[in-house]
Amino acid sequence: MDIFDVLTLICGLALFLYGMDVMGAALKKSAGRKLKVILGNLTSNKFKGFLLGLGVTAVIQSSSATTVMVVGFVNSGTMTLAQAIGVIMGANVGTAVTAWITGLNGIGGGAAEAAEWLKWLKPDSWMPILALIGICFLMFSKKDKKKDIGTILLGFAVLMVGMETMSGAVSGLKESPEFHEILLLFNNPFLGVLAGTVLTAIVQSSSASVGILQALSSTGVITYSAAMPIIMGQNIGTCVTAMLSSISANKNGKRAALIHLYFNIIGVILWMSLYYLIGAILSSTNTFELFKFAEGTVIDMWGIAAIHTIFKIFSVCLLMPISSLLEKLAMLTIKGSDKVGDTFTDMLDERLLDAPSVAIERSYEVADQMATLSSKAIQQSITLLDTYDDKIAQEIREIEDKVDVYEDVLGSYLVKLSSRSMTEADSQEVTKLLYMIGDFERISDHAVNLVESAEELKDKGIAFSSDAVSELSSMYGAVDEIVQMTEDSFINRNMKKAHMVEPLEDVVDYLKEQLRLRHIIRMQKEECTIEHGFILSDILTNLERVSDHCSNVASCLIEMSEHASLDLHEYIHTVREKEVDFDTLYRGYMAKYAIAPISKEK
Repeated sequence: MDIFDVLTLICGLALFLYGMDVMGAALKKSAGRKLKVILGNLTSNKFKGFLLGLGVTAVIQSSSATTVMVVGFVNSGTMTLAQAIGVIMGANVGTAVTAWITGLNGIGGGAAEAAEWLKWLKPDSWMPILALIGICFLMFSKKDKKKDIGTILLGFAVLMVGMETMSGAVSGLKESPEFHEILLLFNNPFLGVLAGTVLTAIVQSSSASVGILQALSSTGVITYSAAMPIIMGQNIGTCVTAMLSSISANKNGKRAALIHLYFNIIGVILWMSLYYLIGAILSSTNTFELFKFAEGTVIDMWGIAAIHTIFKIFSVCLLMPISSLLEKLAMLTIKGSDKVGDTFTDMLDERLLDAPSVAIERSYEVADQMATLSSKAIQQSITLLDTYDDKIAQEIREIEDKVDVYEDVLGSYLVKLSSRSMTEADSQEVTKLLYMIGDFERISDHAVNLVESAEELKDKGIAFSSDAVSELSSMYGAVDEIVQMTEDSFINRNMKKAHMVEPLEDVVDYLKEQLRLRHIIRMQKEECTIEHGFILSDILTNLERVSDHCSNVASCLIEMSEHASLDLHEYIHTVREKEVDFDTLYRGYMAKYAIAPISKEK
């Protein structure tokens, strides 16, 4: 093996790793909202969690990515440690799929010659077709979904080309005595496990390191006994990604990463102990040749995939029934409890940014809480205008502070998320959230402004006239309804309610102008003072602006959901001019919140 073979090997390895990275990223992006299954199926049933981890990892082709997400879920409080165990075990088994796919390169020899159709199973037979389809989708399709499929196919093609290149580069090692001597070292289980662990820790993927071992197996000199410890080490090395990810996590997040590590270490110890124990027993008798077979038989790509898979299934079968011990071991390793933080801001774990659809789901939960708190603040501030209460006033200010924090944290999180690769639909959801959270924050600000107006009324001992109180009650009712309607339309994605917001917003605008006019008339009659007018103007302005923000939220929901745009001015113009229901709803709200006619008596 000369310098050119080494360079070819490096090139093949680079292509293999790049193809795996591209394919994995495209698979995660293409999986999109399917990853939300993780959120919808969290369960204490470990077997269901196992199937969940298995399915997700088989889709995104990365147990490391799944485990990092699990650490993120546990860190944010979305998933318990008990729930995480089953998902982690499933992720370990799911990653074995890649080894069987790359093992297709091993098809050949006498079997392929005996059956002509077997040649079509070899990647170099059908890979050009996949590459052609992939590049056509990527270059000529305008739909993101097809572009993602094209990227997956091209990534897979590059991966397989890299595999073939590596296999070709190392073929000369078959006759190298130095390579044979190196392989003899790996018959020592400790050195083999160490080599597998280090290699996988470097490439950050057990699938990649198994693929490298499969390429080396094409030399025809690696035996089962040499490969087995390396494969065991690869399963330990894959834990490095989750361990690194957990450095900034809370104690439960670190425990989840440790469970992944302990699962593989214990599995390796049990597997290797059982293998060498049985080997020692069988070697001492002449009744069975299995151990000798493993010692001297050359392993191929399929053999590596088989051992990789059997070990994982063996570990799950052995450790699943006693999985609670893994949790206890992690708890003993990291003692104590986490400081209690905010439930909602903790949901925005940066580890979930690699799964945009999941991160968006978490973001919506925080935004839903913002909508709920802002609505509550407005409703309570309206009650203060009639009957002041210091305790309620303080609660409203605390709500406003909390909504401010949510907007800052969520806004920063969404900006980071927007830089990630995601589907067009997910990108629109991020845009929509970034637009609307500002409106919810402003609604809570206006609630505090209303508190200040209520305090001014109390401090100055001012009371509105009975006519003003009656008129304001109509305004209060209309604003209360539009806020609740907006909250419902946002949290429940209720488009029917969203379409009802704009007609009511017009009624609020009308009421504001009418109440101002009536106050001027009362001042002319000397029934009210200009000081009353200042406070009334502040109240009406804040209530009207609250309805404006409600209109912004509803319009954004409708425009993004139905037209995938944010031309709110055009929407408002269109809805007022062309929608038949608008006039009907408007007249209905006008009748519902009608105020008494202006008295002409002086």
